[in-house]
Amino acid sequence: MISVRAVVCLGMTQLVGWGVTFYLIGALGPAMAADLGWNAATVYGGFSAAIVAMALVSPLAGRLVDQWGGHRVMPAGAAVAAAGCAGLALSHSLIPYYAAWALLGVGMRFCLYDAAFASLARAAGPAARRPMSQITLFGGLASTVMWPVGHALSGWLGWRGAVLGYAALALATLPLYLALPRKRYQMPREDRGNVSSGLARSAGERRLAGGLYALIAMLTNFVAAGNAAHLISMLSGLGLASALAVSVAALWGVGQFAARLADVALGSRLHPLTLTLAVSALLPLCFLLALISGGNVYAASAYALLYGACNGLLTIARGTLPLALFDFRHYGALVGALLIPSFLLTAIAPVAYAYVVEQYGARAAMALSAGLALAILLAAFVLRRRFIARARE
Repeated sequence: MISVRAVVCLGMTQLVGWGVTFYLIGALGPAMAADLGWNAATVYGGFSAAIVAMALVSPLAGRLVDQWGGHRVMPAGAAVAAAGCAGLALSHSLIPYYAAWALLGVGMRFCLYDAAFASLARAAGPAARRPMSQITLFGGLASTVMWPVGHALSGWLGWRGAVLGYAALALATLPLYLALPRKRYQMPREDRGNVSSGLARSAGERRLAGGLYALIAMLTNFVAAGNAAHLISMLSGLGLASALAVSVAALWGVGQFAARLADVALGSRLHPLTLTLAVSALLPLCFLLALISGGNVYAASAYALLYGACNGLLTIARGTLPLALFDFRHYGALVGALLIPSFLLTAIAPVAYAYVVEQYGARAAMALSAGLALAILLAAFVLRRRFIARARE
């Protein structure tokens, strides 16, 4: 059982951790570009380098959490992220700049959601689902809280002072990790003879489940990264005035937080396979709303709210699906390997969407998202159909 104190402390590390790493470029990117004199592709390319670094260290991060526990691995990740922020503050040329981003990527993989999910699976076993949902509530507020903090620090200290402030905030989370459980989950004695290795039990089933899970995670993250990076410009391209597009885009975070709060309030009752299919069925409708909006603020707002909600719930599913499908005792290593394609594709998503928007327009980008959403729905349907009966045994 994970204590309330552990959930709150781990959640706070996610709020700060996402804010000072993943959302850093959103808050400080324009100021960095203006000061360094580089074009946007070069500046934002650093963030892509960080995502690639996440992919490269993903299997190692998962294995280390399985072996040593999150209470040891995650604070090391926060310290590495702080070092990456400090490196950014000191960089004046491309090589140190990209090296600092690579360091940030390593830190992100060792201290953000995927490491936290693995830590909870190691400590709580099959009971880890609810605390997984609960910590995403905190992480979902990261951009809301940390973007204004970043802008304020940048205005006061410049962007270099701001990222040094981010480094200090990352280090300030270190005591919070002391609340994390140290012991590995042990099955009750009476259940040890019937330990399930997850719904996917044979080697063939594990390959099928792993492939479908990797596909869902990969396409979900690709669509999310592309839409997040270009949401305001796409809404403008669909006919909304610029100021209105900014306001509508903010509803993404509202929908994300509200959906996660509902999942926690309802006790995470839906099986992860059912939750994934239900949310995936809504995904194409989100982009259909955007395509038919024609500049209508209500339709565009419905798209932003609904897609934010879907993205928020699919983040939870990314953590809870492997808990249902595979042996929780090897959660970190399995998920670490399966997420490599997801990280790599996420790294190119902003560039790919930028190309589509520039060459073919916002409607084409939304149509691309709708097509990928249908592929996610198909994978979720096959996954649930294959394994849900076993979940009811």
